[in-house]
Amino acid sequence: MQILFSYDKKLVIQALRYHFINRFEVRILMILVNVFAIFSAALFYFRKVSPLAFLLSSILWIAIMISFWYFLPNTVYKKASTFKDNFKMTFGEYRVRVENERGYTEWNWEKFISYLESPHFIHLYFDSKSFFLVPKAAIEKEGTLEDVRSLLREKIKSKK
Repeated sequence: MQILFSYDKKLVIQALRYHFINRFEVRILMILVNVFAIFSAALFYFRKVSPLAFLLSSILWIAIMISFWYFLPNTVYKKASTFKDNFKMTFGEYRVRVENERGYTEWNWEKFISYLESPHFIHLYFDSKSFFLVPKAAIEKEGTLEDVRSLLREKIKSKK
């Protein structure tokens, strides 16, 4: 199977958000910050804390949410030149090959520890933090999305 693709910035930003939000430590942090925000709002309502303390906790909540929703994905997008290239990707029996005008790389299926399907991409994970995004639109254009899904299920045993 072979697909040709390039990346759309808005969709990549959304996929990066999806990646960050699905990280265990980020989910725990967001839950704790939200519980803290609710707790501080309740304490403010019952006049147990000053308005300044409530304001500071609200600013902390807003800052964390903005950093995970805007700052982190945009920073990763700007630093990675990968998202500005055009690619040809080949899914083979023993490996995956990715090519662009500067060269190519090949990964044996054993290099991937897991995969995750988000609304617009398939995330192929090398480890818990490193991954490669494959646009589902390019796969659907070739009419092979179900074939790629079954290949991933067969070749990559662990699914996130």
